Amino acid sequence: MEFDFEEIRCYKNEEVHDALERLSNEKQFMKVLSTIYPLLPKEVIKQRLLSFDTNYAFQRDMVNPFLQYLEANMTTGIKLNGLENIDTSKSYLYISNHRDIILDSAFLCGKFIENKMDTVEIAIGDNLLIFPWIEDLVRVNKSFIVKRGLSSRQILESSKRLSAYIAYTIAEKHESVWIAQREGRAKDSNDITQESLLKMFNMCGKESFIENIMPLNICPLSISYEYDPCDYLKAKELMQRHANPDFKKNPMDDLLNMQTGVMGFKGAVVYQITGDIQTDLKKIAKETSSRNEQITLVAELIDHRIHSNYTIFAVNKIAYDLLRDENRFSKEYTIIEKLDFERYLALQIAKIDIPEKDTDFLMKRLLEMYANPLINKLKTESNYHPEEFE
Repeated sequence: MEFDFEEIRCYKNEEVHDALERLSNEKQFMKVLSTIYPLLPKEVIKQRLLSFDTNYAFQRDMVNPFLQYLEANMTTGIKLNGLENIDTSKSYLYISNHRDIILDSAFLCGKFIENKMDTVEIAIGDNLLIFPWIEDLVRVNKSFIVKRGLSSRQILESSKRLSAYIAYTIAEKHESVWIAQREGRAKDSNDITQESLLKMFNMCGKESFIENIMPLNICPLSISYEYDPCDYLKAKELMQRHANPDFKKNPMDDLLNMQTGVMGFKGAVVYQITGDIQTDLKKIAKETSSRNEQITLVAELIDHRIHSNYTIFAVNKIAYDLLRDENRFSKEYTIIEKLDFERYLALQIAKIDIPEKDTDFLMKRLLEMYANPLINKLKTESNYHPEEFE
C-alpha cells in the first residue's frame, strides 16, 4: 500500500529556503529570534535565515548556537554517552523517555552535530503547532508530524501512514528517527513504553511482529535531567486532574511548558545510548510466537534498557528517602544538599497558582518525579526484591 507523506514529512532540502523565507516574514517568529539573538539586527537575522539551503546547515549554524547557549547558561553540562554502542554509519530508531517537550530531541541533535554526525528526524505531535508558523519551523528542523485528536477510523489510517513513514525514513532515506516511548511526557517520571507505540511500528509490515520491527534498528535512549524546570507545572496538572478527571490542558499551557522547559535551569543532563536491541529481538522470537506476548516483552526490554541506564543524581536519592521516610541513601548526599533540595521544592510549590492548593499532595508528586527514576533503576538490578516497593 502506498502512502502520501506530504502532510506529515519534514521538508526536503530544496524546500528549506522557501520555508525560511516565509518564516522571515512572520513578525512573531522574528521577535522570538531577536530575543534569542539580541545583538543581531533583524535584517542580519533575516539574511542569515535566507542563506541556508539544507536542514542540516540551518540546524548547525542557527539552532545549535542557541543550544550551546542553553548548555552554558541553563545547565551544568550535557553529556552524550554510548556512541561506542552504535555504528554511526547506520540509521536507528531512537526510543527514549520523555522529560522536556522541545529539548529531549534538540539537545540530542546538538550533540550529534558536535560529534560530526547527522541529526535525527523528530516525531512531534500536532497539538504543539500552536501558531501556523511553528509547522514551518519544525519541518525545517527535520520534524515530522504526529496527528492527535482523531476519530477511531482516522487514528488507524494515521497510524498506518506514520508506521510506513518511519520505516521509509530509516530503510530508504537512511535517516535516524527519534520518538518518545509514550504519547506526552510521563508527569511522574515513571517512564513506561506504550505498547500501542510498538503496535504502530508493526502496522506497515507483512511478516511477524519481530520481523516487521527488526529493520527499524530500535535503539533505546536514556535521558536524565538533574532538575526538571517544568516539575511544578507537571505537579499542578496532576492536582488539576485529581480534582477534575476531565481536565485538559489548553494550547497556552503547552506554550508555557515549552518556554519553561527551554529557559529553566536543568542542572546536569546526560544522554545514554544503550545500543540496538536486535540480538534481544531474536531471543524473544524464539521464546514465543504470540504477537501480544512479543509486544509486551519488547516494551519491557526497552523499559529495562532505559531504566538501567539512568544517571542518578543526589536529588533522586534525597527524594527517595524523603518520599519513603527512610535513610537508605543518606550517606550518599550531604545535609546541605538535602536542605538545598527541600528549599528548591518549596520554591517550586510556591510558583503553583491554583485555588485550594494542597501543599502535601503537590510535595508528594514532586518527590515522586525525582524518586521514580531511582526506583525504576533499582528494579533493574540483580538484587532487586519486589517487596521493597510494595
